Order: sequence, then C-alpha cells, then structure tokens
Amino acid sequence: MTISPELEAQILRLYHAEKWRCGTIARQLHVHHTTVQRVLAQAGLPRHKPLQRASIIEPYLPFIEQTLEKFPSLTASRLYAMVRERGYRGLPTHFRHLVALHRPRKPAEAFLRLRTLPGEQGQVDWAHFGHIEIGNARRPLMAFVMVLSYSRDIYLRFFLDARMENFLRGHVGAFNTWCGLPRVLLYDNLKSAVLERQGDAIRFHPTLLAFAGFYRFEPRPVAVARGNEKGRVERAIRHI
Repeated sequence: MTISPELEAQILRLYHAEKWRCGTIARQLHVHHTTVQRVLAQAGLPRHKPLQRASIIEPYLPFIEQTLEKFPSLTASRLYAMVRERGYRGLPTHFRHLVALHRPRKPAEAFLRLRTLPGEQGQVDWAHFGHIEIGNARRPLMAFVMVLSYSRDIYLRFFLDARMENFLRGHVGAFNTWCGLPRVLLYDNLKSAVLERQGDAIRFHPTLLAFAGFYRFEPRPVAVARGNEKGRVERAIRHI
C-alpha cells in the first residue's frame, strides 16, 4: 500500500516521539499494521515486535530435561512436586503442558507386515463385553474370538466366564464351523493359555498342550505389545 509523505511522517512522529505502539498507530490512522511496520523499517528503525516475556519455567528447564532423560516415564505430577521444592511457583496445569513439550519421544518403530499362507495360522483371544443380569446374578459377558490370519474369517462365541472348559469349547466350535483348523494358533498372556512367562520363556497350560496334541496344532506365543503379531484378532474384537 502506497501512502503519502505526510502520513509516513505522522507514523514516524507517533512511534518515535509519542512512543505509540505499532498496533495503536495502525488503528488510529486506519492503516494496516504491516504498512506501519514497513514505514518504520524503511526509516532505519527495527521492525516492531511484541515484547517476549521470559517464562518462569526457563531456569528449571535444564533440571527438567536432565531428570526426564534419566527417568523418561516419570509422571508430570511427581516432576512438578520436585520442581516446586526447588522454587517453581507456576500452576500445575501449565506445567504439565510444558513438560509434554520437553518429554523425550520414543523413536518410531517400524513393524514388518506379516503374511501367512492359507490354513497356516489363526489368532485367539478373549474379549470382555461388560456384564449381564441373569435373575439376581450379575455375570461377565465374555467372547471367545478366533480369526484365520489369511482370510480374516472370524469365529465368535459368547460365554458367561473365561474358564478353561469354555476356552476349549470355543476352539472346538471354531474347528467344527470351518471343518478344519490352522496349523498354528497364536496366544498372548491369556490365563487360559499361559501359566508363566519370563521374557521369551513361556510355560503353556498343560490342559491346552494336551488339547493341542489331540488336534495336532502348534500353540505359539506372541511377543508382548506387538500389535503386528496379533493385530488381526484385536481388530476383529474392535469390529465386534
């Protein structure tokens, strides 16, 4: 926007002599604030910028970053208490927001997309669907879910508990429905399947091992928190 020399002189006078702010000049003279900034810049004055106040957390940032580097999962409330003891006087809500900005991020992990052959693998899990009232009793509603990894075909059967006998009934129902069974069935830390787990060492339930021996399939554990290994049955449960 081109302005007259008179208006340009007035902008310079109000800014330099009267100490008006850039926004005030723009409003009173009915021009855009970028026009005021351009006039001031062309006159050799620094571009007007709002004053940046130092945050009260800045003196504590080195301590916060060192602590989070050492204990990355430390809660914001515990860290807030530690910083308060060292003189910080900010509010906890604002502190949680600032801590989230400085908390170290876990590097993104790449997952290999697993592919299986037809009839090779199935995935098994229990799902909890709340409770139902039967007379005066309140019973849990459990769903046995088995998914064929290749076709994504789902077998679903509801039970009123997650006992071993119902766990095996669910298997038999799936085998009868499909007139066959996969060579491998994947399980996570289900109590019906795994008695004990230490890292990669698994001790399967002996009843499940005997059942697998009778039907000639291999029970196989999946790694903890590895969604790509048992994601098919978990997505099926969300769908259900």
